[in-house]
Amino acid sequence: MSANLPDSLGPVDRAAYAIFASQAQKRRHDRDRRAFRGTNLTIGFDLFIARLYAVATSAAIFLSGTISFVFLVLPDVVVSRLWHQSVDFATRFMPDGVNIEAISVLILTSELRIIAALGSGAIIAAGMYTAVLYAGGRYLQWRITARRTDIDRTLPSAVRYLNVLASGSDTRHEMLRRVADTDAYGQTAVSIRKILNTATMTGNIDEGLRRVARDTPAQDTLAPFLLKFREHADQGADALRNYLALESRMLRYQQDSDRRRAEGFLELLAELFVVLLVLPTLVVIVLSVMSILTPSLAVPIETPIGKTTPRALITYASAGFILTVGLGVAGLVSALRPTDQQVTYARPSSLGEMTRTAFTNPASAAVIFLITGALGIAFSIQFTVNVLSALLVGYICYAIPVGLIAVRRARVDDAKDHELKDFVHAISGHVELGQPFPDAVEEVAKDVDLGPLDSDVADLAANLRLTTPHAGIDTNLRTAALDRFVTRVGTPLAEQTVGLVTGALDAGSDTGVVFETLQAEIGRLYHDKQTLRSGMMVYVAVGWTTALLVVGITVATATQVFAGFERLATMSDISGVAVGEAAINITRDQFRLYVTTQATMLAAGWFAGVASRGRYEALLHSGMLVSICHVIFAGTGVI
Repeated sequence: MSANLPDSLGPVDRAAYAIFASQAQKRRHDRDRRAFRGTNLTIGFDLFIARLYAVATSAAIFLSGTISFVFLVLPDVVVSRLWHQSVDFATRFMPDGVNIEAISVLILTSELRIIAALGSGAIIAAGMYTAVLYAGGRYLQWRITARRTDIDRTLPSAVRYLNVLASGSDTRHEMLRRVADTDAYGQTAVSIRKILNTATMTGNIDEGLRRVARDTPAQDTLAPFLLKFREHADQGADALRNYLALESRMLRYQQDSDRRRAEGFLELLAELFVVLLVLPTLVVIVLSVMSILTPSLAVPIETPIGKTTPRALITYASAGFILTVGLGVAGLVSALRPTDQQVTYARPSSLGEMTRTAFTNPASAAVIFLITGALGIAFSIQFTVNVLSALLVGYICYAIPVGLIAVRRARVDDAKDHELKDFVHAISGHVELGQPFPDAVEEVAKDVDLGPLDSDVADLAANLRLTTPHAGIDTNLRTAALDRFVTRVGTPLAEQTVGLVTGALDAGSDTGVVFETLQAEIGRLYHDKQTLRSGMMVYVAVGWTTALLVVGITVATATQVFAGFERLATMSDISGVAVGEAAINITRDQFRLYVTTQATMLAAGWFAGVASRGRYEALLHSGMLVSICHVIFAGTGVI
């Protein structure tokens, strides 16, 4: 088998393949093999399985050896203590007739301790081995789900592009090539590239369509489209044009339905988020009050990290739970946002370029402003601020500048998208009057005020002059000019719309049809963007309202309720209510409330920011809420 491996594989891969590749042929991996076809991984299934088994075996051996070694080298007192704690837990589930103490004496003797160590290591190794293999299978399923979701979101736009290309003289192979070369179509473009690669190897594009339709994870959307595309293409150009026009309308309707379902799910998610955010805070407040009247909540207990109290444990666990909920819900909101409405910023490769673009590119700012965050932490510690407050100050010094730069860039992009819509309408008007495309762009650049888009349009007009009819239209230069324009504008709307013009004109499509379709497309996309923006503002308000509500509740509790119990403790002899003064520590209790509240600020800010525009704005919202919370707590004397 190893003889068939690529020469680029290293010695580790070759060794893993030689030892474990035969595992891929076993029936237990039939399901994984079927799933692997839809993942688009660039390695073979045999090599994937070999790597998976190599990782599982290595992890099992390492963990088994570590556990056995630790079990053998630990002092007898420590081993005995750990063992008896485990026995106390296991006794609850053992039958009454089992003599646990006798078993303990045998295992803890020096003769049997080695056997116990090796046995424990073997059990743990088996568990680790099984867990890694299971995780490998789940990884394939996750890849399939991610690809299916991306295909479902990008297929409608790709079909509309094919519909425009169908009015030209391109063959179906050339039409598919133009879609495959457009990154805006995500996994749909990747699937079409697989079709073309298969067609190159087999010499038959129908075979490529059939194979990808069989293996794609999007069996309800892409698979039937590819089969029907092949069928109608065989019937002729008119049949294919009619089918693509009908399919583009059907997919647009389905896409609108999916968005409405996503909006409904988002409403439910927001309601659940509010409950999960407020409930832990209320639990901490109730425990803070109950521990004063219930001394058992303040009794120290032993934990793996040292002595603590049930109340402290629940308080800090609640803070961790809130942060986990915040990250999870922010991730879900980001996943629910349509792919064509997600903006990504490319980070420059060099440090000098990142520094130069730090105030215009959020991706660069996210790296450069780590310095301000570190300085904030250093200065805070210098002024004897506690570690938590120092970390929060560092977070504020980092998050707010990055978030402000992201908001400024987003507003510039919004202005460009608004002017881009007007630019397309102006170009369409000139083209409908019979002007060539380069002349129409030059005319619009001179006569129309496009605000932030002026310099980009002027650059496009200058580059298109090289393609004038006097010298003969150079399609390569025209394509390069339009690609440069899309890069300069830098928004998803520009990529989805102007990119459509590039391919359609190169395909020889009718210019009037191209710009008529483009006007409808850019109008729809811009309307979808504005609608999404307006709808998401509701969830921004939900995040901020929830955060400020929690601040109000915790501050009121810290200033009024705790102070009341403190007065009650000092007057317990007179009032007759037995409240131990040791159970009340205002400073400690207020700080714990502060910890929980700041965790809520971070979670609510992440949710609000991601709902607004994305992860960079999440930094701004969370940083502002953390600042507001600190100012309120400090202003009221709570901290």
